[in-house]
Amino acid sequence: MTDQIYNVLFLCTGNSARSIIAEAILNRVGRGKFKAYSAGSHPKGEVHPFTLQLLKGLNYDTSFARSKNWDEFAAPGAPRMDFVFTVCDSAAAEACPVWPGQPMTAHWGLPDPAAAEGTETERHLAFDDAYRMLNNRISIFVNLPMSSIDKLALQTHLHEIGRNPTKAG
Repeated sequence: MTDQIYNVLFLCTGNSARSIIAEAILNRVGRGKFKAYSAGSHPKGEVHPFTLQLLKGLNYDTSFARSKNWDEFAAPGAPRMDFVFTVCDSAAAEACPVWPGQPMTAHWGLPDPAAAEGTETERHLAFDDAYRMLNNRISIFVNLPMSSIDKLALQTHLHEIGRNPTKAG
């Protein structure tokens, strides 16, 4: 059994909603096994207020939450990433950043709740949906047998989580 803590980076474009939510979830459910970070290729510069409201309502400490550029994680002295997941919605023609280097990667795309339109209630529901989808995927991910699975099988599981989060693992 290994005591390794895996570093995970969630990337999207704006780093104001999905990647921040994913960072919060993984740091809670993966505590002691994973350390999550988030960033954007073109960060908005602030976390969406609905993101903060959602997380606070679910008893998350939001003091970590800030919109930041992914360059921060490519700089000297930055933590080495073991996994990088993109959560942008390529189906909506959103540009997904690509992470250089050797971490295991997968695309876990989902619609951007920050881009949701409609009433305030409908917009809040979009954030709730993003949370639910990310929580499902991350719950599967943290339960993968990291120490006993080979890299190819692990990569297959990671891609499957993005394609069909209810059946992966």
